[in-house]
Amino acid sequence: MAYLGKSCFVLDLDGTVYLGNIPIPGAVSFILRHWKHCDFHFLSNNTSKGPETYLKKLNAMGIPAENGQLLSPTAPLVAHLRETGIHRAYLVGNEDYRTALSAAMSELILSPDGAEAVILAYDTELTYEKLKISAQLLQKPGVSYLATHPDLVCPDPEGPLPDVGSFIALYEKAVGRLPEHVFGKPSPSVLSPLFMRYAREEMVMVGDRLSTDKKLAENVGIDFVLVLSGEARREDLAGEKNMPWRIVENLGML
Repeated sequence: MAYLGKSCFVLDLDGTVYLGNIPIPGAVSFILRHWKHCDFHFLSNNTSKGPETYLKKLNAMGIPAENGQLLSPTAPLVAHLRETGIHRAYLVGNEDYRTALSAAMSELILSPDGAEAVILAYDTELTYEKLKISAQLLQKPGVSYLATHPDLVCPDPEGPLPDVGSFIALYEKAVGRLPEHVFGKPSPSVLSPLFMRYAREEMVMVGDRLSTDKKLAENVGIDFVLVLSGEARREDLAGEKNMPWRIVENLGML
């Protein structure tokens, strides 16, 4: 079965399903209304939390999501670390994400000692000590620089908050480096697990950002629904070459 001809809905979280801890009006009811006849997958660039935290958050909102429905930059990040043989890295990230990354790659040693890479995640527990250690490592030859995603800000009910993209700008000014690899939206790799199960025309990406959500949909050739419940505003589309498949105030109005 399907809705609007789509059997697979890939939903952004921040700004699409909720803002902070507040569900967006209509979003949860839309998901529950179509839960039995559509497949839902939840995709967030936000690496301040591990998958269990996201599951608990969604479940508390009445959404019966399971681990297999969560998509994040972690899987392509781990794939890259294994492909390049990196087993020691320094993580600029929350403890919750440190636990999640260690669970996803048990052989990875997260320590500044002998670090082969600096991994920059969305660290809401950021300290100057972390900035100091990571900056010093990034000035060493041969140390890779990886970032989980490019978002400049994270949506919040009280206004946008600095995210990894803002941290990247800080490091560029401080040490003159940009990440060699940035995972997460709009990189097609975050949706690769779905391409073996669905045809492109069966899929739709729903999100509130043009630079990540819309760009991801364009990069992989699927339709895009823009919700105006988060970052983007209708006037932001003025300079866009390709218009979204649908534009709605919030997910509940799709």
